[in-house]
Amino acid sequence: MTSPQSFALVFGAQFAAFGAMMPFLPAILAEGGLSAGEVGAVLAAGSLVRLVAAPLSGRLADAVPDMRRLLAVAALLAAAASLGFGLAAGFALLLAVQLLHSTAAAPIVPLSDALAVGAVRRGGFDYARVRSVGSITFMIGALAAGLAAEWVGPRVAAWMLAAGLLLTAWAALRLPAPVAREGGAAPSASIWAPLAEPGFRWVLPLAALIQGSHAVYYGFSTLHWQAAGLSTGFIGLLWALGVLAEIVLFLWGRPLVERLGLRGLALLAAGAGVLRWTVTAFTVEPAVLVGVNLLHGLTFGAMHLAAMRALVGLPAGLSGRAQTLLASAVSASTGGLMWGSGWLYGAVGGLAFLAMAGLCVLAFALALRPVPAAPGPAAPRSGSDHPSAA
Repeated sequence: MTSPQSFALVFGAQFAAFGAMMPFLPAILAEGGLSAGEVGAVLAAGSLVRLVAAPLSGRLADAVPDMRRLLAVAALLAAAASLGFGLAAGFALLLAVQLLHSTAAAPIVPLSDALAVGAVRRGGFDYARVRSVGSITFMIGALAAGLAAEWVGPRVAAWMLAAGLLLTAWAALRLPAPVAREGGAAPSASIWAPLAEPGFRWVLPLAALIQGSHAVYYGFSTLHWQAAGLSTGFIGLLWALGVLAEIVLFLWGRPLVERLGLRGLALLAAGAGVLRWTVTAFTVEPAVLVGVNLLHGLTFGAMHLAAMRALVGLPAGLSGRAQTLLASAVSASTGGLMWGSGWLYGAVGGLAFLAMAGLCVLAFALALRPVPAAPGPAAPRSGSDHPSAA
């Protein structure tokens, strides 16, 4: 199996799993007897534990000789923990499952990206096109889980999550064998070493704000739309359409990405976020929701492309730590916002999305700053890209 194919399999397996689970985790928690505030607390706890787990795994990844094995172990442990979502009920048990699963799953996406960026840096393939496979399978997973949930309930997503993560573990071991460690930071360097890079410091708060602005969407859009009478199948379709827009950007957006550059991509993502969350706050009209959910290609996709564009220019020895620190910054903002969003959504319902629009206004202002250092000479072709997460 060639390098692009093997990475496509890794991305495809993990994002099929996350696509099945992400739209329906709030519904699983609600079915388990949790209030809106408790749902927010459990979701926030998962984000906050990833804040700690991801940087530690990144430090370990930059020290071990074969990052693939660490990725496989993480996927196996996360698959085992995910079974708890299909079995547990009550706040204490579901919180425990969330903490275990989030700890194990925290390294999966950033380590996959770190391995892929390393291969791209060596001239291996077009990252955006390979990563688009993950976006495609996320969409398929969301659609499949939405249809299955109508027949057997939302907990079916937990079993789909476990299956996808098992496949991820197997696929990780089929990635190309690592070459001798590339130059850059020594394995003993600080976990915080990427913060010494000006470009990394520039992009970090933008990723935290713009990706964090998805907190109400990730946590409460499904519950909000179910309460408005929309079917789980249609809700799965809304999530899938958002990822479809992401796929279009990854596959055919290279001219736009190259034209806009790092700052332009961040400004585009922030502006789209202001529009998306403002409209979502005021309507549950299906046709309008279809339109605004297509903006996910910009709110998530363009910001991800901007972040990867910045990270590919860092020293190769910082890859694991840079990816996981970025993931931790996003987890910290999303976790804190998710925690508050539970209470905010309980108080004002869909108007909670307006707070997310405010975050994007702040991000837009920050993105107007000059970029202190140009991204690397070869931003993973097509602009280096990609959440997902989500």
